[in-house]
Amino acid sequence: MNRRLFLGTAAAAPLAIHPHPATATRPQSPIVRPEFTDAAQADAKPTQFQIACMTLPYARFSFIRALEGIRSAGYKFVAWGTTHNENGKTVPVIAKDAPLEQAKEVAKQCRERGLEPIMMFSGVYPEAKDGLEVHIQRIKQASAAGIPQLLTFGHTKGGNRKLWIERFKQLGPIAKDHNVLIVVKQHGGETGTGEACAAITQEVDHPNVKVNYDAGNVLDYLDQDPIPDIQRCAREVRSFCIKDHRNWPKDEDCGPGFGEIDHYKLLHPVAFRGLTMPLACENISAPLLPRPDKPEAVDALAKRAKEFLEYVIAGLQAK
Repeated sequence: MNRRLFLGTAAAAPLAIHPHPATATRPQSPIVRPEFTDAAQADAKPTQFQIACMTLPYARFSFIRALEGIRSAGYKFVAWGTTHNENGKTVPVIAKDAPLEQAKEVAKQCRERGLEPIMMFSGVYPEAKDGLEVHIQRIKQASAAGIPQLLTFGHTKGGNRKLWIERFKQLGPIAKDHNVLIVVKQHGGETGTGEACAAITQEVDHPNVKVNYDAGNVLDYLDQDPIPDIQRCAREVRSFCIKDHRNWPKDEDCGPGFGEIDHYKLLHPVAFRGLTMPLACENISAPLLPRPDKPEAVDALAKRAKEFLEYVIAGLQAK
């Protein structure tokens, strides 16, 4: 699946958000290397990271096989992908106009297999013609399923900032009424950095509209180091799409720890926020190798991604 085609500070650093940040060039400031023993974090409560696997890496297999594989890899949490191969047909996990009872049923399938669903895609750009209506229905689906976060993002060529703010201001109260948090992640263009997304959520100024951080997209689409970027927006971050990236020897996304992104530095700014924060593994693949054609091989990559993140978190939060 081509993820570019969307289907359907840190405690010690001040937050510096600009209304219209430039995203076309690399930041000129040097990479910030925060102190490991951060005095401001010494007495703070550690963040409760929920390591989840998206069903997205299992797109060529059935949804049920994805759930079984994710559970066998040791996960307790799952994030719904977009589509799966069901008897030779590409079928959405849940269509944008699906009734709420179907959302409840899909969530039941997860829980029966020991997995708690914690995130789902909106499946539509916020600026799309039907963006408002679809987001409202997705909020209701997430609420019916007991899913706390609805993930959305914009077109890679840019969006309509004014329209985004207008719509998110409408969606925020609806999301609050349904106990759902809308999280916006980076996807190139005008919303290619966390800083740019945070500028929008700050202007929306609603507790149910926050930022999801996708470091792989920042390095991929903009060729920018995500570490300085997340330190400028960490206060707005409420979850992560975990995806690493390599520019060499081949330009490609990959699983965490296989790429060029330092996940210790990535998670450090939010490691002691006292929040519950999903880390949803979106890409778990190994660089330079073909995507697995057997589900067991995907299971192995899912397990490796989870174990890597567990070591990173344990190290960052060790006393």
